[in-house]
Amino acid sequence: MKEYWRCGVAMVAFLIFSFCYIRSMKGGRKRIPRKWAVVGMLPALIHNAYRIHEFFNDFLKESGGTFEFKGLVSGSLDMLITCDPANIHHILSRNFSNYPKGPEFREIFDVLGDGIFNVDSFLWELHRKTTLSFFNHPHFHTLLETNVWHKVEKGLLPVLDCFAEQRVEFDLQDIFQRFTFDSISKLVLDHDPGSLCVDLPYVPCEKAFNPMVDALLYRNIIPQSFWKLQRWLGIGKEKKLIQASRDLDEFIYHAITLRQQNQNNNTHPWLSAESEEDLSLFTAYVKTYDHNKEQLQTVLTTNGSLVKFLRDTFLNIMFAGRDTTSSTLTWLFYLLAHNPSVQARIRDEIIEHKFLLFFKAQECQKLVYLHGALCEALRLFPPVAIEHKVSAEMDVLPSGHRLKPNTRILLSFYSTGRMSEIWGEDCMEFKPERWISSRGRIKHEPSYKFPAFNAGARTCLGKDMAFIQMKMVAATILQRYHFQLHQDSHSISPSDSVVIQAKHGLKLKLTKRNTTAA
Repeated sequence: MKEYWRCGVAMVAFLIFSFCYIRSMKGGRKRIPRKWAVVGMLPALIHNAYRIHEFFNDFLKESGGTFEFKGLVSGSLDMLITCDPANIHHILSRNFSNYPKGPEFREIFDVLGDGIFNVDSFLWELHRKTTLSFFNHPHFHTLLETNVWHKVEKGLLPVLDCFAEQRVEFDLQDIFQRFTFDSISKLVLDHDPGSLCVDLPYVPCEKAFNPMVDALLYRNIIPQSFWKLQRWLGIGKEKKLIQASRDLDEFIYHAITLRQQNQNNNTHPWLSAESEEDLSLFTAYVKTYDHNKEQLQTVLTTNGSLVKFLRDTFLNIMFAGRDTTSSTLTWLFYLLAHNPSVQARIRDEIIEHKFLLFFKAQECQKLVYLHGALCEALRLFPPVAIEHKVSAEMDVLPSGHRLKPNTRILLSFYSTGRMSEIWGEDCMEFKPERWISSRGRIKHEPSYKFPAFNAGARTCLGKDMAFIQMKMVAATILQRYHFQLHQDSHSISPSDSVVIQAKHGLKLKLTKRNTTAA
């Protein structure tokens, strides 16, 4: 109790100081945050919390891509923030073993439990091996294609047709989030929650991801004692996170129970015609748990039960499948709305290849210009904008910065995509051509320069799956509809959360295109 009382007193004193600091700013912004006595640079951080990614971008540009942020006098919030590709390559690849997730990361992201994003060593390797085996199955792309197109045909198109016929404005970001949530739930749990349908029902679990990612960012940038006090009092973002965690648990545990009850049902659509093998991520992880049960029960942080292990596993995969894909699609259409010539070229590409209204996964590989447009959206608005690391041992970064053991590091992928030293003076322009070679093929960029899918050993396993899904959805919409942004959506800003979303959604109107003439 005394600890929380001290935290409360410290918070009040800090808020008073911050108020005085903000008054002293007189409406102006300084790119390099000022270091104050006792509270360090924390007032500047609080003052810019509503624009945290741009705030990082401002001082990283001024400091050459790497900045040592000083927090409270106790040093509890000191961290090194960098967007330098050489540093990113060093931390995520060359000296990967020196930068584990660590216990602090696990505590910040405790809602993710023992899932792949939250663990190191044996448990991480086990997750990676099991998931990669599923994605590499020869029939996986057929399963993915069937799953995505079923959701397009039964969910996405009826909803968009309804909005087009009624000529009303709607939030396209909300539609994408519902689409990706239903799709990943079906793929992972064989359960379609049906959040994307004409009446747009409120599904608590689908909405729970938004307050979750908001709270997780703040846990990264404010003193641990502050957010722990909020959690203890049940206030602020922590209150929303607690409810979000309950909604997620209720949905996932219920879906796991249903799947276990149907374990002996052999009429599932993922059964291959050529094989009796059950192409199911659920089954794969049950087998993984059974084969490694004894060792898992010694490394899992909770009770070590199968159900809890499955809950953590599937929540992590759903988090990646729902938020990152929907975020990229949202920013793609925002950028396309401001670049009608790019829209036209993508539509010409679709016509050139004589695609029908149904886009197959293999055919989507031919949409090179659309691929370039998606890469540009990912460069400017990487879904996971910040990566948190902690140094295990002493190290020196390529930028010359010396790191002591247990130094907190934030990698700003958002800033990496917006540095003229990395991408040229036209870095803020939306140019799909940037990703196309002189031979008309997709141009590869090293992951430490383009870390939208992370880099090194922890590169996103679902990268190819994400591109297939995004191309199928984007091509379907661009082929069938014209769209016009609402005046409030002409200039939108990224949310202050771990996953970059459009802060107030993406509101627009649709009209149907004459696809026959096209």
